[in-house]
Amino acid sequence: MASEITVTLLRFAFLALLWVFIFMILAAARRDLGVGRNFRTARAVPAADQVSAEPRQTQPAPPARPTQLVITDGAQAGAVMRLTDQPVTMGRATDIEVSLQDDYASGRHARLFPQGSRWFLEDLGSTNGTFVGGTRLTRAVPIEPGSDFRVGRTTMQLRP
Repeated sequence: MASEITVTLLRFAFLALLWVFIFMILAAARRDLGVGRNFRTARAVPAADQVSAEPRQTQPAPPARPTQLVITDGAQAGAVMRLTDQPVTMGRATDIEVSLQDDYASGRHARLFPQGSRWFLEDLGSTNGTFVGGTRLTRAVPIEPGSDFRVGRTTMQLRP
């Protein structure tokens, strides 16, 4: 009698575990397939009028950090995102700052983070890699304004 109860309980436990596994697969598929929801697009903002008076400081001011991320090539070409002082994660996931419509991008593909007056780009262990000027990243590297970098098949630039 005890063995029949044990076998029945094991069957129900296996069935419950199977359903948990199926729900985890569905949640991952939903997260990966729901692309393009979080990329905040805005029109290009014209540069502020430059002051013609010379600065009174004896030392030059540090260069301003770029404030726009522009997609130059890919499914979302022309999209512009304003950058703040917070790191920006890029990939196909919908719960990140830059959600790409790119089948070659991983869910969490790369991260762009500020440090001083520069932005640095690092690959987050993506399958297809992150490239700066044709070179695959192996560590975080500084990104200069106007230089192209690629996440999956999407090419982007930082602009002031």
